[in-house]
Amino acid sequence: MTDRPIDPDVDLHIPAQRSEPLAPVLAVIAAGGALGALARYAVQSALPAGPVGFPWATFWINVSGCLLIAVLMVLITEVRRAHRLVRPFLGVGVLGGYTTFSTYAVDIQRLVTAGRAVPGLLYLAGTLAAALAAVAAGMWLTRRLAGVR
Repeated sequence: MTDRPIDPDVDLHIPAQRSEPLAPVLAVIAAGGALGALARYAVQSALPAGPVGFPWATFWINVSGCLLIAVLMVLITEVRRAHRLVRPFLGVGVLGGYTTFSTYAVDIQRLVTAGRAVPGLLYLAGTLAAALAAVAAGMWLTRRLAGVR
């Protein structure tokens, strides 16, 4: 167990941090979300569904997004303290807008509804396994490169 706060950017024991203005946080989340959604659109346009209709673009977007979120979180919580708007901008905004687990759920439903239950279940389990592996790999690699134990 660690004695670090759940959110290292906010210490609710400090009265000034309990009443920080919300507008800058919402603004950077919105700006980051727009950028992330544009990046997702670019990847989905570059990787259209193949002849078998498997949603590879959504798969790779979610897996790469999980890897990047892991890298970001290690960098801003273990390597170097970041400005308080970095995590909302990059983590919630850009990477939250880039990843698309709602599309993942719809893709599974479409595959199953189309009578392709096996590919749908493989996509369900494969995305989960690959996303978790990407998080673990991103954390391990970032810690190793940054020299964090």
